[in-house]
Amino acid sequence: MSFRILQCIFVFCLGGAFFPSTLSATPSDPLFSQIQPLAASSLILDIANVGKGLVAVGERGHVLVYDGSWQQVATPVSSQLTKVFFINQKRGWAVGHDATILHTQNGGQTWQLQMHSPEIEKPFLDVVFLNENNGIAIGAYGLFYRTSDGGTHWSDEFHEELLAEEDVSYLAELKDSDRSAYLSARASLLPHFNRILTLTDGRLLLVGELGLVAVSGDQGKTFTRTSFDYDGSMFNAIETQDAVYVMGLRGHLFKADVSLSQWTEIALPVQSSINGAMSAADDTLYLVGNAGIVIKLNKDDTSSIVTRRQGENLVSIAKDDQGDMWLSGSQGLFILKP
Repeated sequence: MSFRILQCIFVFCLGGAFFPSTLSATPSDPLFSQIQPLAASSLILDIANVGKGLVAVGERGHVLVYDGSWQQVATPVSSQLTKVFFINQKRGWAVGHDATILHTQNGGQTWQLQMHSPEIEKPFLDVVFLNENNGIAIGAYGLFYRTSDGGTHWSDEFHEELLAEEDVSYLAELKDSDRSAYLSARASLLPHFNRILTLTDGRLLLVGELGLVAVSGDQGKTFTRTSFDYDGSMFNAIETQDAVYVMGLRGHLFKADVSLSQWTEIALPVQSSINGAMSAADDTLYLVGNAGIVIKLNKDDTSSIVTRRQGENLVSIAKDDQGDMWLSGSQGLFILKP
């Protein structure tokens, strides 16, 4: 599956801009994201719970904070943001296009730039922190960066163990004969890494393009592919009390117990790509996807359509401290009415 198709599924809107090398900005800086009255109705790609509130991110570097109402806060970029992650009520990170990584130390009220590398020409698609210091950011074509100091420094890694066998041999030949061609090929051979998730037992689950479902027991230093019999893209994953679900292209949803040794496909009432999931208090799951679909998945893996929002693609879902469910996607943020 091409990156162009992946962008369409997530409704990503690529945009380019030039940025200074400095890692900070002020409201007077012309590149500082301007507050937009309709930001909450623009493309929003992720929502994260932060204490009793929520933080959402999306196009043009938009970040919105919810505490009874949505308020946009300024950021030092206009690059599209794709994911946001909080390790506690104060410290969080957001990632996005132009290999951008932002950091907040006050629950999302203000943001500092930790990384911005348009020359890489790849977006970050997810970020996870194992603790306040150790984090991983992943993205298109095997983009994989690690920090051990809270994001002050990020270094890239190449996970050759996730290559197809023929690509390993091909790279080995190039490395000995043509260093320039080797580096060029290495930058595009790995599949897109779409989601990285910390499981309850501390392992990391990585899902992505071409049926990639891999697990790491050493904090992401090495990964092992699971026995996953599907070669379409997986966009997200979620762990419940006794199972792990991965979801993606054309309504494909798979389930395994925590051993991840055997995956079973679960039939859904739609063929729309599934982009996001949330676990409810009664152990049911809510799934959201393209064509404005919202699905409730019961504990027995039966499912039903909750609603369809015509003309929209839905990407993320989260619940606020009042129990209201918020959805986000191509037309912004809205509450899922019962």
